[in-house]
Amino acid sequence: MTPNTKISTLFTQTDRKIVIDKLKNNPLLSVRFRSLKGELKERMIDFLCGTATLPLTYDPFFKKLFNPDIYPERLENFISSVLKKKVKIKCVLSQEDSQLQGATLLILDIIVELEDGSIANVEIQKISYLFPAQRMSCYSADLLLRQYARVKGEKGKGFTYNDLKKVYTIIIFENSPAELKKDYVKDAYIHFGHTTFDSGIHMDLLQDFYLISLDVFQKSYYSKSIKDRNELNGWLTLLSTDNVCKLDELVSDYPYLESIIADMASYLDKPDEVIGMFSDALRILDENTARYMIELKDEEIAEKDKLLAEKDDQLAEKDALIAELMAQLKK
Repeated sequence: MTPNTKISTLFTQTDRKIVIDKLKNNPLLSVRFRSLKGELKERMIDFLCGTATLPLTYDPFFKKLFNPDIYPERLENFISSVLKKKVKIKCVLSQEDSQLQGATLLILDIIVELEDGSIANVEIQKISYLFPAQRMSCYSADLLLRQYARVKGEKGKGFTYNDLKKVYTIIIFENSPAELKKDYVKDAYIHFGHTTFDSGIHMDLLQDFYLISLDVFQKSYYSKSIKDRNELNGWLTLLSTDNVCKLDELVSDYPYLESIIADMASYLDKPDEVIGMFSDALRILDENTARYMIELKDEEIAEKDKLLAEKDDQLAEKDALIAELMAQLKK
């Protein structure tokens, strides 16, 4: 791009009817296009019309534009801005070694090992109640156990617990849970957590948590004071922006975002890849919705079983009391 060219000009504006007719009349794309539905289908049409960005809070889009194998500096810079220290990605870790059973209910889950041996897990939640504190704890523990198994296997008899490094769990909520919206946290949109002791002793335990509320960020941030223009806010603004008209201002405030936005615009010429990404996003969302409904039903059944068990206990107590009274009357 030339210095005076606005980034928004890369998003060629096309009439909506023309876009839809092209998709419907393309034998290779029409079936997948017709299978899309709801908000994602509208977002895809808006993107191909050049009026909306790609939704980076969905797995296929984030991983395409933040792929650490192709653009390691993007994910490195994002993680660095969250942790407030410079990091370098060593490799991407497989999801197959997880100790957790069943599906993850994650919209996005990308795990990388950093150069110092620590692990960072970046997750995005579209629906906050899919990720309660208990699930968060299990995922972090899973990462730590996987690191333990891998490092111990590499070190053999020379292994010590000092060989283990930090595990960072970074969770981005599009719609944050109620706990992150309490009055006492005011407009805070990033929350750091780790284990502390009430006596004041300091022990550098291995599990750190960073919770980021995009919805709170959107409401509280967009002031134009210079102090708010830090690298993390730039990345969060990119994740929050859906209107192409806002991109020129975004790049003016955060020039390092120009390359990723230009890459996003390049997909206007690749409708087959765009439909593929949107189809994958919808599949993941539908699968997670189904899994969540199963979880709800399981919880409902468990609660009913608990109530029935309590009633059985109460009946047993009554029967025992009646038997005791009958025995006393016979004396």
